[in-house]
Amino acid sequence: MTRKTSIANRIAAAAAVPLVALMLSACVSQQQYQTVVDENNNLKAQIAEAQAQQKFVEAGDLLFPEGGFKLSPAGQAELANNIVPKLKNLPSTTKIVVYGYTDNLPVGPALQQQGIPDNLVLSTRRAAAVVTFLVSQGVPAANISAKGFGDTRPVASNDTPQGRAQNRRIEITIQGPGA
Repeated sequence: MTRKTSIANRIAAAAAVPLVALMLSACVSQQQYQTVVDENNNLKAQIAEAQAQQKFVEAGDLLFPEGGFKLSPAGQAELANNIVPKLKNLPSTTKIVVYGYTDNLPVGPALQQQGIPDNLVLSTRRAAAVVTFLVSQGVPAANISAKGFGDTRPVASNDTPQGRAQNRRIEITIQGPGA
């Protein structure tokens, strides 16, 4: 054996000893392993519960008069009978968000005179009107918020009256425990 080979073997052996020690120290018992797996599964379940989401979609034409942002009596009845019971007794950690959407037709002069310059503001005012009503019906104000998207997220083509009607909507999402 040459001197170079002998030195190389000694270096390899010296390097292997700490590696083997490291690998042995990383070994855990089956019980420790199962404990970690159980904790991981518990955390996954908690994350899934926190990320859970439920969504209710309400037609804007049902809730609001054409070109308006104040809830109609029929819209109030729809929310009071079908939505409020689902939101009223949720855990305090549940987040409720009311999203407003519109079609892509420009707002008319009547709305502009009321301080509604565009669809984004219109959708935000509609979402806020729904939030105000829900809070008046007992939904905790601390759990609920409003956000308008205007015509930026259509669910149907704005090329037909039916498509525009689908785009004029309110989506109420429940996020977290209780969803």
